[in-house]
Amino acid sequence: MILRHTLLFLSRRRGLQRWIETSRLARPLVSRFIAGQTLEDALALCGRLSQNGVMSTLDRLGESVTSPVEVQATRDGYLEALRQVAQLQLPSTFSIKLTHFGLDLSEAVCRQHVESLVREARGLNKVIEVDMESNAHVDRTLRLVLDLHQAYGNVRGVIQAYLYRSEQDLERLCQRGVPVRLCKGAYSESHSIAFSRKRDVNANYVRLMKILLERGVYPGLATHDQKIIEEAKRFARQRGIPGEGFEFQMLYGIRRDLEKQLVQQGYRLRLYVPYGGAWYPYFMRRLAERPANLLFLLRNLVRG
Repeated sequence: MILRHTLLFLSRRRGLQRWIETSRLARPLVSRFIAGQTLEDALALCGRLSQNGVMSTLDRLGESVTSPVEVQATRDGYLEALRQVAQLQLPSTFSIKLTHFGLDLSEAVCRQHVESLVREARGLNKVIEVDMESNAHVDRTLRLVLDLHQAYGNVRGVIQAYLYRSEQDLERLCQRGVPVRLCKGAYSESHSIAFSRKRDVNANYVRLMKILLERGVYPGLATHDQKIIEEAKRFARQRGIPGEGFEFQMLYGIRRDLEKQLVQQGYRLRLYVPYGGAWYPYFMRRLAERPANLLFLLRNLVRG
């Protein structure tokens, strides 16, 4: 727990971020989890995944932007990715963070830019997944997800199992017919609003997962936990939920063993494919989520 909080603290240090993101020494280490610096890198990876029967969701890395110019660049970057994915006919969705679209600068401006992306995606028969960030952003994020899904029908929301409020939020999205990706949560939150023990987060994830499988619209189960994956399979079989009625989701580079297993068993799998220069906060949260990721990198440092 101490290691996790330390890594999450370091993920918010802007000075450290600027230094590491420009260091040549860091790039070989992050390639395990990041598709590359450019859209072309990410599209090439998505193409390879598709050939192996794996779907993808593209994430142009970045968050907490500080200027309208950055917001405009974010939207334009996603529009270009959207058009190229459509042209290549890749089975990809798009994951966005609202703070990358200026939520902390202006909710109205953020909504304007996200809506233009959602509208374009609808015309190309593509889905926009609106990622969930810290608890301070939950209400504004859910408000935008509900509004844009009602208007366009191609928006997926995200629920984090470590928040106490998540069951209520999940029920609300299911009632409104909004597809949901269920994850555990990767931000540092107060004990007053979030489960702090891993076993409690896992238990809540399983509880929400069963609600989602029974009452949700094409659920996305985002987990690398093999026990939870097996419970999802068992529950789906027990309730007669067909394999094409939901999908498993994982982060690129985390559990390649489980990826192969799921595909071989005929389950739908989507990998979260991040790319771009602003990779540091994402990378540090991946290390905080699973100690095995840090051990993997340390072994590679020793070998190098």
